[in-house]
Amino acid sequence: GVGKTTIAKIVYNLNFNKFDGRSFLANIRETSEQPNGLIRLQRQLLSDLVKGKTSKIYNVDEGITRIRDVLYGKRVLLVLDDVDDVDQFNAIVGMREWFHPGSKIIITTRHEHLLRFIFRFEVKELDDKESLRLLSWHAFGQDHPADGYQKHSENVARHCGGLPLAL
Repeated sequence: GVGKTTIAKIVYNLNFNKFDGRSFLANIRETSEQPNGLIRLQRQLLSDLVKGKTSKIYNVDEGITRIRDVLYGKRVLLVLDDVDDVDQFNAIVGMREWFHPGSKIIITTRHEHLLRFIFRFEVKELDDKESLRLLSWHAFGQDHPADGYQKHSENVARHCGGLPLAL
């Protein structure tokens, strides 16, 4: 609700054309919980990187090897959305040494410990003033509440807890 995926989408859409290969893997947590979910994510990544259909992958280890071979020498932009387990990360992107210099990997997660070895940017909730401004833009088309709606707007903004999606 703080906008991690939205920010990642914007960054991806503004930059994907600057790379040899690119992929936006959404809802990794949810997909990986399904039967053969990690393999499906690997196939999607490979398909995105080679811009076409890929042959069947029979297990995660085979997928890792094929991803490594495809990544070699390519400058890529990858977005891994909603990662909640290090095994998901490892199955999809393996080792950082596989990536050409200049490649970028954006990871959205609720679990900060997964990013201990990577540059992090933490998205924080909006404060009361920012919340009220965002709510006002959507509700009233201006940066402040309409006359007579100040108290109600403040209560709604406070109730949403600084989450842009809720506002």
